[in-house]
Amino acid sequence: MPSVPRATGRSGPTADENRGQAVDFGGITLVTGAAGFMGRHLVEHLVSLGVRVRATARPRKDTSFFDSLGVEYVGADLTQPETLPPLFEGGVDRFFHLGAICNFSTPYRKLYPTNVLGVERITKLALDAGVKRYIHVGSTSVYGPYRGTPFTEDSPRNPQDNYGRSKRDGENVVWRRIEEGLPAIITRPCTVYGPGCTDGAGKAFSRPTSITAIPGSGRQILSNVRAEDVAAAVEHLSHLDDAVGKAFNIVDDSHPTVGQALTVAARTFGAKPPTLHLPVAAVKLSARVVGITSRMRGRIPDLEYDAVRYLCGDYVVDNSRLKNTGYKFVYPDFEESMKQLGEWYRKSQVATS
Repeated sequence: MPSVPRATGRSGPTADENRGQAVDFGGITLVTGAAGFMGRHLVEHLVSLGVRVRATARPRKDTSFFDSLGVEYVGADLTQPETLPPLFEGGVDRFFHLGAICNFSTPYRKLYPTNVLGVERITKLALDAGVKRYIHVGSTSVYGPYRGTPFTEDSPRNPQDNYGRSKRDGENVVWRRIEEGLPAIITRPCTVYGPGCTDGAGKAFSRPTSITAIPGSGRQILSNVRAEDVAAAVEHLSHLDDAVGKAFNIVDDSHPTVGQALTVAARTFGAKPPTLHLPVAAVKLSARVVGITSRMRGRIPDLEYDAVRYLCGDYVVDNSRLKNTGYKFVYPDFEESMKQLGEWYRKSQVATS
């Protein structure tokens, strides 16, 4: 993934402005899921701050991304417990856990070994190793269907899909470890989009897609966040003693409608904006059919069936708790962010042509 420039025409907060004023970490910072979309963004962000990073994901031959950043890479698999202890050798001060299966097309029985049992294993090792800070990167999918008022961190968790259930169950492990003494912080990013996104609902706003129609009226309200802000926000929170034992939503300040978001995304990537409105039932049926054919081909569809549920009604997430810690968003506005993403995309296409 190419390095991502800051938005043009605005001066975002500096790293120091978003660092916090409490604990500093001079030792090793461990990042699981480091080879994934969000993991790569976090690794790049940490390196930009001069952090000593140990990155891990499933063993792979190509480690050029990490080599180019001067980052130590240790292969491990959350479903293979014997591979995990080496991650903590030499002492780990801080631990960002992003290792997870992040799509709506995988059944719970296949999510459980990574998203739940993997959390069980890795948090036990973190507790035994005396990690000073554990930051769990979860999802607002734990809240389930929208119930008419913005989700806060204290809202009931009643997930509506297998992915959300797996993230809730993984969270439950962390809450138990907190009671056992693990200095943990739970974060819940909303729909994450940005350079390199290939999973979840956010991919509809991150690259050209095959989506050509607007579900329902198109007036449904969305909540999104750029990947760069997720990386900066979790790093910011990791320094704050007062954040330990709490959960934090991560979502930007703007709430575009489905119609606005899909139109902006189409224009961003040089496609014709969708004008056709399909009944929600028709969109769900289409997503189900496409899901079946995609599974036969071993692919994840652009619009997964369970993701459609998040586009068929309002979905508003409150970010007050995060902002009250002093965090300042790099990309607070969806439309301005998409303009910058379009510039990045065009430059990356030229660079690879």
